[in-house]
Amino acid sequence: MNIDGKLAAQQLREQLAIEVKDLEAKANICPKLVVILVGDDPASQVYVKNKVKQTQEIGMVSNEIRLAEDTSQEVLLGHLYKLNEDTSVHGILVQLPLPKHIDESAIISAISPNKDVDGFHALNSGRLFNGEPGALVPCTPQGCVMLAKQHLGNDLSGMHAVVIGRSNIVGKPVAMLLLQENCTVTITHSRTKNLPEVCQQADILIAAVGIAEFVKAHWVKEGATVIDVGINRITTDDGKTKLVGDVDYNDVVDKCGAITPVPGGVGPMTIACLLKNTITAAKQSVS
Repeated sequence: MNIDGKLAAQQLREQLAIEVKDLEAKANICPKLVVILVGDDPASQVYVKNKVKQTQEIGMVSNEIRLAEDTSQEVLLGHLYKLNEDTSVHGILVQLPLPKHIDESAIISAISPNKDVDGFHALNSGRLFNGEPGALVPCTPQGCVMLAKQHLGNDLSGMHAVVIGRSNIVGKPVAMLLLQENCTVTITHSRTKNLPEVCQQADILIAAVGIAEFVKAHWVKEGATVIDVGINRITTDDGKTKLVGDVDYNDVVDKCGAITPVPGGVGPMTIACLLKNTITAAKQSVS
């Protein structure tokens, strides 16, 4: 069966809209997100447009700052320093990737950890690692765990989760979140020996490796829950292009217990969790 990420994201946004109204009524605060886009990358423009639209739809304030491709790192940092000091701003997001002349790690480090709604700042990573409450957690990993729970229920205790990929954006943080859910977690990567055999042990398989249709049916245990994080554009035999995940959906769908499709799976939840993080940051600003 498919795990419907669109429906899950819609339900989460409905809950968040209620939280926004409550926060305004009780604390006279409306959560505000500022998104900075440097350059004119088409995919980034679509992502930013969707983020701004969905932010406004649930009653939050959203501002967009667009900067030219040749904007210097110093100018970008200047914008961040101003936003860090602006008490009306609760969330700051710099759309990645950045132009090559800008050091992404320096930009991420310059964002106030309390406004880092992407959850990439080292302080938030440390809070997640330590299991501290209030950490702003990367959005895609949050969405992955929520979607797994949608199918398996809220108690994931004792399940074996295998994560393919060890990035700071998905692989490592989703492993930490699954540990907090009392899963037994194995992180695999390109140098893992006997990778298919390791994946066959998974009750929950998270694919975040960035290789189109990498995971095949013989990698998957019968009845496993498969969360496909990949977004890859491939050319079909008739010359058209389409989006596929890191899992070979057609090969795996009849073997697994449930799977997130691409598109329509993890992607919608990522933006919904961004809104969730912004509301969390707004609440913490008055606590």
